[in-house]
Amino acid sequence: MSRARQPPLVTGISPNEGISWTKVTIRGENLGTGPTDLIGLTICGHNCLLTAEWMSASKIVCRVGQAKNDKGDIIVTTKSGGRGTSTVSFKLLKPEKIGILDQSAVWVDEMNYYDMRTDRNKGIPPLSLRPANPLGIEIDKGRFPQKDLEMLFPGMSADFTSENFSAAWYLIENHSTTSFDQLKMAIVNLKKQANKKNEGSLAYVKGGLSTFFEAQDALSAIHQKLEADGTEKVEGSMTQKLENVLNRASNTADTLFQEVLGRKDKADSTRNALNVLQRFKFLFNLPLNIERNIQKGDYDVVINDYEKAKSLFGKTEVQVFKKYYAEVETRIEALRELLLDKLLETPSTLHDQKRYIRYLSDLHAPGDPAWQCIGAQHQWILQLMHNCKESYVKEQKGTSLLHCSMLDLDSDVRPSPIGHLSQTASLKRGSSFQSGRSDAWRYKAPQQVVFVEKLTKLVVSQLPNFWKLWISYVNGSLFSETAEKSGQMEKSKKNARQRQNDFKKMIQEVMHSLEKLIRGALLPFSLKEGESRQYGGWEMKSELSGQWLTHVIQTVRLSSESLTALEIPNDMLQIIQDLILDLRVRCIIVTLQHTAEDIKRLAEKEDWVVDNEGLTSLPSHFEQCIVHSLQSLKTVLDCKPGEASVSFDLYSNFLLFLLSVDVSSPDLFGSIHEDSSLTSEQRVLIALSNCRYLERHTFLNIAEHFEKHGFQGVDKITQVSMESLKELDQRLFEMYIESKADPIVGSLEPGIYAGYFDWKDCLVPAGVRNYLKEALVNIIAVHAEVFTISKDLVPRVMSRIVEAVSEELSRLMQCVSSFSKNGALQVAEYFVLDLGLVRLMKRPVP
Repeated sequence: MSRARQPPLVTGISPNEGISWTKVTIRGENLGTGPTDLIGLTICGHNCLLTAEWMSASKIVCRVGQAKNDKGDIIVTTKSGGRGTSTVSFKLLKPEKIGILDQSAVWVDEMNYYDMRTDRNKGIPPLSLRPANPLGIEIDKGRFPQKDLEMLFPGMSADFTSENFSAAWYLIENHSTTSFDQLKMAIVNLKKQANKKNEGSLAYVKGGLSTFFEAQDALSAIHQKLEADGTEKVEGSMTQKLENVLNRASNTADTLFQEVLGRKDKADSTRNALNVLQRFKFLFNLPLNIERNIQKGDYDVVINDYEKAKSLFGKTEVQVFKKYYAEVETRIEALRELLLDKLLETPSTLHDQKRYIRYLSDLHAPGDPAWQCIGAQHQWILQLMHNCKESYVKEQKGTSLLHCSMLDLDSDVRPSPIGHLSQTASLKRGSSFQSGRSDAWRYKAPQQVVFVEKLTKLVVSQLPNFWKLWISYVNGSLFSETAEKSGQMEKSKKNARQRQNDFKKMIQEVMHSLEKLIRGALLPFSLKEGESRQYGGWEMKSELSGQWLTHVIQTVRLSSESLTALEIPNDMLQIIQDLILDLRVRCIIVTLQHTAEDIKRLAEKEDWVVDNEGLTSLPSHFEQCIVHSLQSLKTVLDCKPGEASVSFDLYSNFLLFLLSVDVSSPDLFGSIHEDSSLTSEQRVLIALSNCRYLERHTFLNIAEHFEKHGFQGVDKITQVSMESLKELDQRLFEMYIESKADPIVGSLEPGIYAGYFDWKDCLVPAGVRNYLKEALVNIIAVHAEVFTISKDLVPRVMSRIVEAVSEELSRLMQCVSSFSKNGALQVAEYFVLDLGLVRLMKRPVP
């Protein structure tokens, strides 16, 4: 058993007061399930059911009748819910009595205005007066797409006031889910409405039936009278009298009703004018609506309204419509100028640029707004780059400047999307040097390095949007469907094909400016004379170190990778690759020059502290300098895709110079630390020991590092370095031998001939003479000195000392022409000396 519905409840009525026959709208709850369910409706005690029109379960429209009470409730009675209640009331006003000739400002609610004098309908009822629901049942909008219905019913309309009205379309659109019983109820409602109209027309005829009969009787009497007389005189007399009567009646009627009929015509004209205003209010209100929507930024609404007005009134010949349409065109022209200014305004996002271009395209703006925007963006990027350079140059010179808002990319309105390509690329490699850096870095870094990083960041953040705007311009994605239908997209594509070379020049100009600005900051000597003022201006107090140049190379490489990711042709980016190559070569030269200077300064670090092997820390420092140089250049020497390889011949030749000149320089082992307890001969021995270690260990280690880093020609480098080192070693060795052997050798001849000794006339030898003892002691002292420094040098040094002494003794003996017997015995002491030297040479080293 179904549950009974709740009784009707009226919660509102609009208007809540009025005179009799005022049209009111009643709202509430449970107001019935349909027109047949509504069985009672009273307002202020008067039954209004006959004028009631059921709209929905919450809405009823009716007219207030001649009620007795001035104020009362609205009671709705339904079959399903019974008698209802009301929370509101209606106040009935007494109408003022208006005479037949009095003017009245009351609006007559007319569904159809019928002119009795012309016997025809005039005007079209306003849309607001048309019945919203002709079937009298609840409307349930379906979900059928409008385009499908238009294809299914071509040339038809769902508007029941249209000449091409399609009932099937109307039912599908508004009652696709309505039940069959409801549709039957709709047929009953239509029949009732038709009967009401027929009954109204019949009642009008019945009310004037007596008048028609009286007029018919009068005409019949006149006709019979004329036939009875049968004479022309009577006929003429009666006809004349009838005409006079009719003329007097007409004149009297015109006199009485001329003012009334005039007001009637004026009211008809006003009513028809209001109908025109109501029908064409879209055009009349359009200029004001355009202004309001422009202020709110609803440009899409403005464009849609303009297209609609253009299609309806663009070719009108009505002067009023022409006047208002001209005003619309004036507002649209102002909108075109406003949108163009916004389009060319910088900075702006890519989304806004596309949006403004689409608006201008839909408004049929003259020229090519998309190309104008591309040109404006190009000039703005160039201006940003040069302003960046000027800002940093002035800051370097100590000029106090406020931070330029144009250069504050961190707060820029377009962080790109692809504007973070450099950061993304570095994160993928896992070696981003730009991430995690503290702000203190900028205060430590040279001004040129900070400038290059800022400049590349600026280009990487701005150029992607510039490139995407061009791609959208080429493929026509900047335009809407309206522009595509009008052929504007094809025209734009044609223009883009013609301007490809111009855009290529724009990209090349940006790349050229980027390359020249970086050269002006880091490689000013590579600029031409006329370019120094435009791209240079930096104060080069000292050249950047290899470390900072490596950092700059990494920065430029990341920028190049970001631009390559945009699929910019390689020929446009070739100038950046050339710049990277020059920076790499310069970095290598500067790094090796600094390494050479560091090697020259190694002598300052020599403390002459010898370890167990007779070595100081100098060979280790030398190896560290070379290895550190190789490691610092590893990133520079590695070739990225698209980069040219650095010539290894250049690097190898420079290394040859570095190892041959600096290592063999006497300054490297010069006389320093004068307060040291070591003698100059001992320092020379230490240097010889270091050279020996360099030859046997250090150079071999350096050669392995060369091969590890992929260098070619390592054998040549090692060979030349060894030759240079051997030359240095030989000079030092000869220096030491000369300092030790010369005093010993020089003391032999004076010792032999001391006391006028003569080999032909000498005494019997009593023992070894003193000069030989002194020579042996000096040689033993040399042996001890060498052994103390490096035992490995003993054979080499002592062999040269013995050789020098032996050669001197041999020379002295060859100078003697003859020996006496005692002289011959004295010569045996030389063999004692030689024997001592041999034993000293063969003495095992502990």
